[in-house]
Amino acid sequence: MYQAAQRAVAAHPLSRFEEPLRIALFSGNYNYVRDGANQALNRLVEYLERQGASVRVYSPTSDQPAFAPQGTLVSVPSVALPGRGEYRLGLGLPPSIRRDIRSFRPHLVHVSAPDWTGSAAQRLARTLGVPIVASLHTRFEKYADFYGARFLRPTLERHLSRFYARSDRVLVPTRAIAREFVEAGLADKIGLWSRGVDRTLFDPVRRSNSWRLRNGIAKDRVALMFFGRLVREKGLAEFAEVCDRLAAAGTRIQPVVVGEGPARTWFERRLPSARFTGHLMDEPLGEAVASADIFFNPSTTEAFGNVTLEAMAAGVPTVGVDVPSGSALLGQGAGLLYPAGDLDAAIAAIARLAASLDLRARMRVRAREASAAYDWDSASHQVWETYLELLGGAESRDGAPRIAPAPGM
Repeated sequence: MYQAAQRAVAAHPLSRFEEPLRIALFSGNYNYVRDGANQALNRLVEYLERQGASVRVYSPTSDQPAFAPQGTLVSVPSVALPGRGEYRLGLGLPPSIRRDIRSFRPHLVHVSAPDWTGSAAQRLARTLGVPIVASLHTRFEKYADFYGARFLRPTLERHLSRFYARSDRVLVPTRAIAREFVEAGLADKIGLWSRGVDRTLFDPVRRSNSWRLRNGIAKDRVALMFFGRLVREKGLAEFAEVCDRLAAAGTRIQPVVVGEGPARTWFERRLPSARFTGHLMDEPLGEAVASADIFFNPSTTEAFGNVTLEAMAAGVPTVGVDVPSGSALLGQGAGLLYPAGDLDAAIAAIARLAASLDLRARMRVRAREASAAYDWDSASHQVWETYLELLGGAESRDGAPRIAPAPGM
């Protein structure tokens, strides 16, 4: 089938197929919980179908999904993750699902989660003779550190190494992560898939003094925002400790937490001074983000950092960890970085911003400008080109790693 698909593509990788391109996409969470990974995947599928492709998505599902899915969604067997019941673990591909995939006759398989279902999809793709694209959405190897299972990290790293090595192309969101894969010996497999942002929803014009008053933010306070899912691996403990130490030093901050998640009860007890908005969407979300003064993102597990980009688009200065997801976005004056684990440096960066209205104003402008480089259609087009390159047999020039230009990189 791989060879038949190749014949359906003309010599140039951007030419059109003689029949609709059929993509089988495998996800660990396509729409049952709203997060950055499934936002990117749904945006991608919507774009692919606008190009005339047909996309069939295989993922665990829930009786109460977070939003309507793009494409055709097929439920695969799964179980709730212990201790994280809102997420589900795919259990593989039973015969009925395999028959469905074979009937669909995909030209290409795209795996986005290194779970049992993703691994089974890779094996099936090899029997079908179709290429495999893998995309990296989060740093799973770091999760064990937050759940008392640090001893499992070497095992996770070995599994991830095998998973990505079995793929024909591995799409990563930043050049820094691409370099990690190149150093691991996968230079011939790497490509970039950046992300986008809705700059109409996340816009400085949505900043609202009335919103700040309704949420108890005094005029002499600097609103320090946490923005994202309330789960341990997002750095909740670090955020709370930094807030406590800033307050003890006399920095007049008001913690604001925008988001929801299973760790909310713990977080509310740990940081009683914070204002919790709960889950927000659409205009209320844009208003809340734009109304903050500083966004503090202590997460080290993100592969890209969608929330950082959204804060940038809203004109909110960001303090983040100097890891690939942070450094790719916050360079050139769009934010301040601190070394991972160095909370003293994080506190110094936040205190510096809190003390200088002029610095925050300059950084707001720079962050908003920098966010213009990120567009969802441009990011999704990177994936489309990767698909066509694989199916058309186009090779990279001079044998270099296949890292196409990406917005803002």
